[in-house]
Amino acid sequence: MTKRRLSARQIERIQAIQERRRERLATRPELALSELDAETEPEEGRVVVRHGANLAVEDALGRVVHCLARQNIGHPVCGDRVVWQPIADDQGVVTAILPRTSVLSRPDFNGHDKPLAANLTRLAILIAPEPEPSGYLVDQYLVAAEGIGVEAILVGNKMDLLQGPARADFRQRFQHYAAIGYRTFWISVLEPESIRELTAGLAGQTSVLVGQSGVGKSSLVKALLPDQEIQIGRLSKATGLGRHTTSAATCYRLSGDGSLIDSPGVRSFRLGAIDRVGLQQGFREFQPYLGRCRFGDCRHDQEPECAILEAVSEGRIAPERLASFRNLLSGMRA
Repeated sequence: MTKRRLSARQIERIQAIQERRRERLATRPELALSELDAETEPEEGRVVVRHGANLAVEDALGRVVHCLARQNIGHPVCGDRVVWQPIADDQGVVTAILPRTSVLSRPDFNGHDKPLAANLTRLAILIAPEPEPSGYLVDQYLVAAEGIGVEAILVGNKMDLLQGPARADFRQRFQHYAAIGYRTFWISVLEPESIRELTAGLAGQTSVLVGQSGVGKSSLVKALLPDQEIQIGRLSKATGLGRHTTSAATCYRLSGDGSLIDSPGVRSFRLGAIDRVGLQQGFREFQPYLGRCRFGDCRHDQEPECAILEAVSEGRIAPERLASFRNLLSGMRA
């Protein structure tokens, strides 16, 4: 059956209905503000769940409050530090977003950056023997981490699939990351000691896990959060979001005073708008050689007297990394 085409009048009616819905949604926080007790004081908190217009904000005592965001303050995301005020029925209204120390974004369908999580300190990049790892994707994540100023670590998951020389060979393939200062963890959910080492490495940090589909992210989250169901129940009870809590961007508590942000948005993460200068800044081992090429706009390809090409030929930069740089550069908009 062919799809029925809507008339111009029907399209106008649909748009009018959607606009009225948006207006009603926008006025909800403003109406809630009218319920404020004059004696209530603004408080600081952290967004630990976001599902549409619904926010769960954790206060300084660890209490979670269901909040709405006031109109025109921006778009709060999981991990944001916010100012909120209590209203009736143990709920609240977020009235301001505090300055972010970092924000992880991805481009939307229109090419505009869409924030996914805020105030991160750690980006954990997952790889595994299966599916075949993509160094190009790893380098894309590393450029993103360098760009927002957070520490990146490499996590080789599902290592129980490899034994003996095969495991050693796999680790050796990624040795060039450790050589330029990226901490690397080799783990398996079947090897508890390796999980404990990773948990210790995430202590005191606000982290997010990223990686291609099939690397075992969901299983690893369960291993890192043995009380995940309890935490979900606590958040669901406090916010009234129920089953939506499991599909919303959520900030969980890790042991060791750390936090883990699990966001559906990172499953299809892509590098946002970036220019050539910003891209090469994302390759940390390039830093000593930038500005030393013969040409100021050097693309580190076939140009004469290129300091980066010279460093690769002398073994100071891994050729795999230069190949990733070239691929990313060729995919950028002119």
